[in-house]
Amino acid sequence: MTRYATIIGTGRYLPEIEVTNEMLKERVGKVNPALVEVVDKFYASSGIRRRWYAPREWAASDLAVLAGQKALAAAGIKPEQVDMILLGTDTPDYITPATSTVVQHKLGAVNAGTYDIGCACASFPTGLASAAGLLTTNSWMKYVLVIGVYMMSKLVDPNDVTSFFYGDGAGAAVLAADSKPGFITSAFLANGSYAKNWGIYSGGTAEPASVEAVQAGRTNVRLIQPYPPDINHINWPKIARALADRGGFALQDLDQIIFTQVRLPSIKLVMADLGLPLSKTHWIMEEWGYMGSACIPMCLDDAIEKGKIKSGDLVALVGSGVGYNYAGVALRMP
Repeated sequence: MTRYATIIGTGRYLPEIEVTNEMLKERVGKVNPALVEVVDKFYASSGIRRRWYAPREWAASDLAVLAGQKALAAAGIKPEQVDMILLGTDTPDYITPATSTVVQHKLGAVNAGTYDIGCACASFPTGLASAAGLLTTNSWMKYVLVIGVYMMSKLVDPNDVTSFFYGDGAGAAVLAADSKPGFITSAFLANGSYAKNWGIYSGGTAEPASVEAVQAGRTNVRLIQPYPPDINHINWPKIARALADRGGFALQDLDQIIFTQVRLPSIKLVMADLGLPLSKTHWIMEEWGYMGSACIPMCLDDAIEKGKIKSGDLVALVGSGVGYNYAGVALRMP
């Protein structure tokens, strides 16, 4: 029997500490009154009105566990039935050990192996593609839990105006082996020439953390140089068209396509480029903020909850993140 991978449950966790744009303007305005106008400019270009923070004593693994529990409940399976946990994030608990191992222990998934996926906001589609490969090539494997989690709010200077974008959250999906296709195909791109544009540049082997690095703010996430404004407008359609070509379907056959949730105007531009109506996409960033590795699974779960994605629907997920990384998957919902 040919084995396929299919999503059998999704879940998300959005924390409870609300940070509105007005609250953010009050905070950064105390540092530099001119930053208030920057917040307004960011709102106009992104559509983000608020974001949500986890308690400051939490780590990314705490968010991931809560999303994982909801996905497992939706799938109707117990933690001890999970064979593998794939966790995508660029806000890990530690540089090492892997955050997925921390999640495995907290979740009680005593029979699961784990590994982390570190391609920023492209991590969740990459995780789905990896899970599909594992399930279709390992006859003993039944269930893989894929989680995307983001907690950049703890790794940014709170007085840095780029903190406007960062919200905390986690989303998850359970994949199972099936005799009918769920997962269809994948597409990937990268451009490492942008590796120095935006990131956390001290604390690794290129520059180990030091007192001087901390004082200079290099252990926080920093925007060094803006990306070209059309970087996603060019490459999201490229990924989407590759999925359609490799998956043997027309773009118009898609019931939903979900993108990284950073700028609503970008989503509108790309949907027009693809010739698709806005009714075939979903967005959450205006109320939840930009949640990096978590935004695609959280948007997927929200779309399912709202009835925008139903059984039998053809769905594409297209993610992009710092580095620069792109990943996309196409799948049929069971």
